[in-house]
Amino acid sequence: MSRPSVAELRPVVHPAGVKDRRSGEHWMGRLYMREVSLRVDRYLVNTRVTPNQLTYLMTVFGVLAAPALLVPGIPGAVLGLVMVQLYLLLDCVDGEVARWKQQFSLSGVYLDRVGAYLCDAAVLVGLGLRAADLWGTGRIDWLWAFLGTLAALGAVLIKAETDLVGVARHQGGLPPVKDAAAEPRSSGMALARRAAAALKFHRLILGMEASLLIVVLAIADAARGDLFFTRLGVAVLAGIALLQTVLHLVSVLASNRLR
Repeated sequence: MSRPSVAELRPVVHPAGVKDRRSGEHWMGRLYMREVSLRVDRYLVNTRVTPNQLTYLMTVFGVLAAPALLVPGIPGAVLGLVMVQLYLLLDCVDGEVARWKQQFSLSGVYLDRVGAYLCDAAVLVGLGLRAADLWGTGRIDWLWAFLGTLAALGAVLIKAETDLVGVARHQGGLPPVKDAAAEPRSSGMALARRAAAALKFHRLILGMEASLLIVVLAIADAARGDLFFTRLGVAVLAGIALLQTVLHLVSVLASNRLR
């Protein structure tokens, strides 16, 4: 079976605007993963593999980040990062295969969102369990598992707050929201939103950024000889998640997204 070349694939699976989507394209995708995915696409586009099957597999890798992070030390942190990178790879590949085969479905869009929810939650829950020191010789400290779960809940709620804008507009008979509507009506709120966007601290609770942070924390812990930095990271991410959940809700209500 002949395989299309990367040059043949690129204009079809990477149409204009794919890498420039404001909220639909991760920076890792723009930086390197879209080029990796093109090489994987060559082996899939002429097979019976469907985009939805790839999305299911994507979700499996995202969820596997949690048990991977339970492996102690740096190896577990790296394994968790690998699971998330495989999630991101398939997140690119499923859409690209769909464009090549012209196989689009609402179920695919839905499954993609479910996968994103589960991956973010899995990484943060896995971090919390990692900080609880399940395999240590001492007492398991479930406080850290609770804080990790709290961070995961916040990450999921933030995504839900965004997605529910579309639900509310649909039920109200309004068209899909435009990017310009996200700007708060108050000049003060708009300034605060731009400052938060510039700092990008909220991205730390996303699975892909969190998985990178976990590796850094694991290296620092290995140098120190305990779980201090991992536990500090859990506390910080839980605080960010709770704060961002409230701020994002206020931002939605203060903007024109529901008008």
